[in-house]
Amino acid sequence: MAAIKGQTVDRAPVFPLLMFLAQDRLGITYREFATNGHALAEAQLNARALFGLDAITSCSDAFRITADLGADMVYPEDKPPFAAQPLIRGEPDLPKLARPDVSGPRSRMRDRVRGTQELVNGAGRECLVLGWVDMPFAEACSVCGVTAFMEMLYDNPRLAHTVLERLTEIVIDFALMQLATGAPMIGAGDAAASLVSPAMYREFALPYEQRVVAAAHQAGGLVKLHICGNTTHLLTDIIASGADLFNVDHLVDFATAQRAYAAAHVCFKGNLDPVADLLQATPEACRRKALACLRMAGPARYMLSPGCEVPAATPDDVFRAFCAAPAGAKV
Repeated sequence: MAAIKGQTVDRAPVFPLLMFLAQDRLGITYREFATNGHALAEAQLNARALFGLDAITSCSDAFRITADLGADMVYPEDKPPFAAQPLIRGEPDLPKLARPDVSGPRSRMRDRVRGTQELVNGAGRECLVLGWVDMPFAEACSVCGVTAFMEMLYDNPRLAHTVLERLTEIVIDFALMQLATGAPMIGAGDAAASLVSPAMYREFALPYEQRVVAAAHQAGGLVKLHICGNTTHLLTDIIASGADLFNVDHLVDFATAQRAYAAAHVCFKGNLDPVADLLQATPEACRRKALACLRMAGPARYMLSPGCEVPAATPDDVFRAFCAAPAGAKV
C-alpha cells in the first residue's frame, strides 16, 4: 500500500500473478481451483506461505460472469473454464445480459466472492488481497467471442456499446461484492484491449474502465489494471483509466513504461518475461533480471512482477530467487 501511495518502502513489494503455479503447488486440478472458492483460496495462501508473496488474488479465469449469464460452459481438468459457444450473437440475445442471480450455490460469481473472503480472512492483515473482475471490454469478448466482438466494433458499433453498457453494470456489481469482503483492491483484466488502436481503445474500452474504477473508488477500494500484450501504444490512455496500479507485460519496453508511469505519479509492476526470465532461467539469471528491473524503476512507485502469469513448471528455486531479489538476499 505504501508503494501504491508513493510513500517510503523498506523494499519493493513482490506481486506476481499466480494461477497455474498456485494450483500446481497445492496438488489440485485446475478444474477444482477454478470452481471451488475454498480450493482457490487455499492454493493462494499456500503459495504465499511457500514463497513469501506481498499480494495474492482470487484470479482464475475470465468466465465467471459469462457462466452466470447462462453460457454453456466447459470445465477441463487441466485448463481454465470457457464458454462452449458465444452467448451473444446479435441484438435478439441482448435480454441475456440482465443482471444475473448470484444467490444460488452454482453461481460462479458468488464462488469467487467466497474465495476472496477466505483470502481476506486468511491473510488480509498481513498482505495485500485482491478480488478480480474482467473489465467490460474483456467481458464482451467472453460473451461474444473475441473475433466476433472485434468485428462488431466496425460492423455494428451501436450494438457493441449496448453490450458494453450492460456488462459494465454487472462488472461493477461483481467488483463491489468482492470489495465488501474487506479486500482493499480489485484486479481488473482487460487483455483484449491491447489488440485495438488508441482511438478504438478510447471509444470502446477506456470509458467503461473509468466507470468501473470510479465505482470501486467510491466504495473505498483500489484497482489494479492488468492488460496483457504490447500496450506501448496505449500507455497514456491506460493511465487515464484512473486505476491505482498498472501491470506492464514483457512485450513493453521497461524504460518507456517507467517514464510514463513515473511522470503520472502512479504505481506500476512488471515486466520480466515469464518464460525466458523464470521458466527457462537459472536462479541467478532470474535474480539478475529482477535486480535490473528494480534498478531501472529507480524512485518510481514500483512492484516487482513478471509481465504476466508465472508458469506452473517454473522451478521453485528460480521463483524463490525472484521473490527474494528486492531484499537483496543471496539465493
